[in-house]
Amino acid sequence: MNYIIPFIFLITIVVFIHEYGHYYFAKKYGVGITDFSIGFGKEIFGWEDKSGTRWKICWIPLGGYVKFFGDRNVFSQSEQQEIINKYSEEDRKKLFILKPLYQRSLIVAAGPLANFVLAIIIFIIINMVSGKDMSPPIIDQVQENSPALTAGLRKNDRIISIDNKKVESILQVSTFINLSTSETIEFVVFRNEQEVSILVKPNLVDGKDSLGNSTKKRIVGIKLIPLNNEFNRQPLGPSKAIFYSFKEVWFVIVTSLNYLGNMLVGSADTSQLGGPIKIAKITGQVAEYGIIPFFSIMAYISISLGLINLFPIPMLDGGHLMFYLIEKILGKPLSQKTQEGFFRIGLFLLVFLMFFVTFNDLKDIGLF
Repeated sequence: MNYIIPFIFLITIVVFIHEYGHYYFAKKYGVGITDFSIGFGKEIFGWEDKSGTRWKICWIPLGGYVKFFGDRNVFSQSEQQEIINKYSEEDRKKLFILKPLYQRSLIVAAGPLANFVLAIIIFIIINMVSGKDMSPPIIDQVQENSPALTAGLRKNDRIISIDNKKVESILQVSTFINLSTSETIEFVVFRNEQEVSILVKPNLVDGKDSLGNSTKKRIVGIKLIPLNNEFNRQPLGPSKAIFYSFKEVWFVIVTSLNYLGNMLVGSADTSQLGGPIKIAKITGQVAEYGIIPFFSIMAYISISLGLINLFPIPMLDGGHLMFYLIEKILGKPLSQKTQEGFFRIGLFLLVFLMFFVTFNDLKDIGLF
């Protein structure tokens, strides 16, 4: 229960924000909305508002949906005419499929964008309240027979960047090292009043993350201290908080895409992919450390949900946007048969991904 309750709370917030993005723009452009659901399956409870929308909570809390008036996922031009003839002139104004292409695109894209906005707001609040660590990292010790010693890193080197990513905090060093998927990692350090570039080939070892979960870690063999041996964590003003929040969201997006790209070519560790079980486990572990870490993980999961939904896979928001782009290029929607074929492919990919991450989850908790 220590894991389930925080997970349900987190996923409910993240899913609600995602679906509300769709809902807000649909209402803005006059689309009728019949259902706003958090979760799938049988309804636990709900209510109907004055516009006729059924707001409901369902038993399976792993997603949600906004259902539009007269909604059809797949339609041909001939079927579109049948839909037009089926409804009165007043009802046609509420049909999603008859809205201009740019409005349909904005409604679909608004869900993922809402997730990014949620993450930005969370990071802004954290940066202003809790502050951001700005302690430049200094190498205090280089371990014997380590990759760092072999490559030429030295005591008192100040790390400036790792793989062309500027290091602004001592906390970023291990993050940048472990996010690298290349065989060697480029360190730029400040030594004797000049910048020195050093390539380090890390060791890949089995280890534990900060929460005690098993993971593959890249080790270079250095111990760090902050500059002048003082940690510099400071609350940020509004402008800096906004800047660093956007920067963090962008960093997570780019890093995630790089990881997926490397995974597709076989150079990334696929065992680190996790599904609902792993997310629930990490959420529960993080919640034990307090509200700031909990909302931080909420921001990261919100980014992940927004990004995944933008992938050009039919059945996801990105798949619909892909169809709209094709419609824009061709000047007409794809045929019903073609769209149904794409949806079958999309369903297969999602089911395969679900089984794969579930296997990783079960392996992570020791059932395989």
